[in-house]
Amino acid sequence: MAIKLPALGAMYIESCRKHGVRPNTKFLSAVFEAQFKKTHHKACVLEILLDHVKDIDFHPLLEVSMKISESEIDAVDVLSESSCALTGEYALLLMRSIDKKLRVVDLQDLSFGKDFLRDLSQGGLQCQVLNLRSSHFRKLNFVGEFMRLHTLNLDYSTTLTSFREDCFSCMPNLMCLSMCETRISNLWTTIAALSKLQSLVELRFQNWLCCNDVGSSGSSGGDDQAGPSQPTSASYDETLSVSLDLLTDLNSMTEQAMRNLLPFGMNHYFQSMNEESSDDSEVDFSIHLEDGYMDSSSNAPPGWNREINILSEVSSATMSNQNGEDSCEDAFTKDVADVSFNILQKREIRARHTSMRTPKQSPSDPAGNSVYFYTRSLCAAKMGSSAWPSLHSLSISGSNLGDENRSFRPRQFEYHPSDSSLMVFGTLDGEVVVVNHENEKIVSYIPSLGAMNSVLGLCWLKKHPSKLIAGSDNGSLKLYDIQHFLSTSKRMHSGVGSFTFDEFDQLTSVHVNSTDELFLASGYSKNVALYDINSGRRMQVFTDMHQEHINVVKFSNHSPSIFATSSFDQDIKMWDLRQKPIKPCYTASSSNGNVMVCFSPDDHYLLASAVDNEVRQLLAADGRLHLNFEIPSTGSSQNYTRSYYLNGKDYIITGSCDEHVVRVCCAQTGRRLRDISLEGKASGSSMFVQSLRGDPFRAFNMSILAAYTRPSSKSEIVKVNLVASSDYGKESYPGQSSCPSNSMGG
Repeated sequence: MAIKLPALGAMYIESCRKHGVRPNTKFLSAVFEAQFKKTHHKACVLEILLDHVKDIDFHPLLEVSMKISESEIDAVDVLSESSCALTGEYALLLMRSIDKKLRVVDLQDLSFGKDFLRDLSQGGLQCQVLNLRSSHFRKLNFVGEFMRLHTLNLDYSTTLTSFREDCFSCMPNLMCLSMCETRISNLWTTIAALSKLQSLVELRFQNWLCCNDVGSSGSSGGDDQAGPSQPTSASYDETLSVSLDLLTDLNSMTEQAMRNLLPFGMNHYFQSMNEESSDDSEVDFSIHLEDGYMDSSSNAPPGWNREINILSEVSSATMSNQNGEDSCEDAFTKDVADVSFNILQKREIRARHTSMRTPKQSPSDPAGNSVYFYTRSLCAAKMGSSAWPSLHSLSISGSNLGDENRSFRPRQFEYHPSDSSLMVFGTLDGEVVVVNHENEKIVSYIPSLGAMNSVLGLCWLKKHPSKLIAGSDNGSLKLYDIQHFLSTSKRMHSGVGSFTFDEFDQLTSVHVNSTDELFLASGYSKNVALYDINSGRRMQVFTDMHQEHINVVKFSNHSPSIFATSSFDQDIKMWDLRQKPIKPCYTASSSNGNVMVCFSPDDHYLLASAVDNEVRQLLAADGRLHLNFEIPSTGSSQNYTRSYYLNGKDYIITGSCDEHVVRVCCAQTGRRLRDISLEGKASGSSMFVQSLRGDPFRAFNMSILAAYTRPSSKSEIVKVNLVASSDYGKESYPGQSSCPSNSMGG
């Protein structure tokens, strides 16, 4: 007769008494939950969370776990979500004692050490699902029995480079294998190993997100309000399914026959790749990441590698991006692009010490892999030869609103993430206006109705292209569906098409995560609020995240849980919602107060902008300084600086509110490529830069929110085309515009 769960709990308490230890309350709670499931006619699954188990708990747990096979428990899941105090040897003994009722073993962010991995590989396990994400394998060699295993997850094991040919022979029932963000590069051995998995129906590798380097980086949200007195569901691992027929066909080909398909230059490439991956050691657990990435001495946060796009893995793409017989030829094209990139880069930025890259090296920028690469490089060359770029002021009238004399005072703006013709701007009067910036027509108009003051935060939703979040400085936060606010409608808005969230007092910034599930708000306080978009409720307020007010908060472009904050306390901080943001993953400090921060499109870098032209690029993985742009300072403590990436990660644009110049800099060398002056137009007045954005759909195009220094003037949005020349005197600008407070840069 099966042992009842209450009896099993009593056995555990008696065993604890015998060994002189206190019962582990988390384990008793898990037994109670299993009993609850049983009484409600659900699967009786016991979940053991190793995070709450210590070595002192081991012996009583071992005695009970050996009885589980005789109990009424249907299955046991062993989980580890963070660091674990239990030694690896004890953890493995505990799991093996459960025997065939062991269902899931999930050991993300493995902290048991290399001996645990070696013993696990050699001794086997009776589980059905084995999740070893972020483990420290270098060469995979499973030899123990894994007869019941049908799912193996090795995602984000960034040191894993190769297999042994027979490493999966002990897993005859394996149906699903996932290896996203690994560094597998030995094509021949990999194909040989995978082709032996007769039951395999799903094989996942990482997708090259960097191939779309001119796309939107995420419809960045309401941005940088500055002033000394101011306050993802889909995850990043998008995957490809590889045809098993293709693997079998490739495996049947000889290596020489494969090489005969390749251009001559690629034969050496694959030979070098094989030589690099021919390490005969069974398991190498040393952490070795290439320069610029985390190593064993890095202070990067636990779990960060699970979400960061490790772009050094270009060599693995030969395996991970197979879409047919042209994949090898595409790889050859990549190598040609790498060399061309160096030549064009030398022409663009006049770098003095640019060295030619060998085929084994990764490109310094993912743009080299993009179909837009050559266009962008040639545009960059033309940008340097244009005497004066084309500048055009958006002329938006209220004619289709029934008021021809109507004018707007923009305070914040954002390009649409998927429609190249749309832009939204918020005004100093609390209006939200969606325009077609190509024909300068209003598409949607949302009046303030007295509910909003200056609109300082805007962010489009990516999966719902008609919706956006708008926040104002009086704390109002709303979700709008622009389909319900047509520009031709003359009726007052009745509330249809909008939703109001709990207020966030003195708001300056909003940003939506990559899955459109959550958004963050910051302002003239030390706190950040987290909102659930689906339910419409404020989930939590994280308090005292900085010493001074948090000017800007930004989610990463690909991870729904990673976000960064910038504050006038001179700190940039990285946070992870999965770790309950009590303390940051890391902190990077500036010399001056930080006005804003943003992620590069691939999440590899952070671009931090502090007061008076202190612009720096940091490694997103650990916050180390990657590049200081060394822009001359003015000496003004009120010169609030904003910076963004321009249509990708290879260039940045930066401007400050006390200056009439926007600078274009190379994000690889820091060299300043071009200055765009906003001085000397029609009225003879200077204009200061209030905010700016790169056009996500047009190479070397941007828009600048600028205002004349004359108090009577109005702010305006100026579109800039860096590769189209115009005569200096041909562009006409309104001469009169208002000058909102410089301390509230957007």
